[in-house]
Amino acid sequence: MTKIESQKVPINNSSEKIFNFLSDFNNFSKLMPEQVINWKSDENECSFTIKGMVDIKMQIAEKTPYSKIVYKSAKGFSLDFNLICEIEKVEETKCNAKLYFESELSPFLKMMVETPLQNFVDILIKKLKEVGEKS
Repeated sequence: MTKIESQKVPINNSSEKIFNFLSDFNNFSKLMPEQVINWKSDENECSFTIKGMVDIKMQIAEKTPYSKIVYKSAKGFSLDFNLICEIEKVEETKCNAKLYFESELSPFLKMMVETPLQNFVDILIKKLKEVGEKS
């Protein structure tokens, strides 16, 4: 199992607000890097293209109120993966968040995608901190 994780970041907002924000893919577009094009979403699913790379489709697979959301690759997508967000309440208006990407990758594929995926989860968590503190 390949596991790529972001740093844990402190967010000056409640775990409930961050959880609710991340529970709707329509909000996710605010977290995407500029290399993402063709964004389409509804509350539970999204699809997008990373320029020069691949089309990605995800759906929400599991929610544990205010502490964890599991996103997974949608049926029909060529790569099975999970993107997991863990949210830890620190105080009423502060929480910590961390992202994990998990997938069974061949050694060759891992070599090709590990750095871009690490960059992707790092951008997502950085933007989550920025956006989360504004809402």
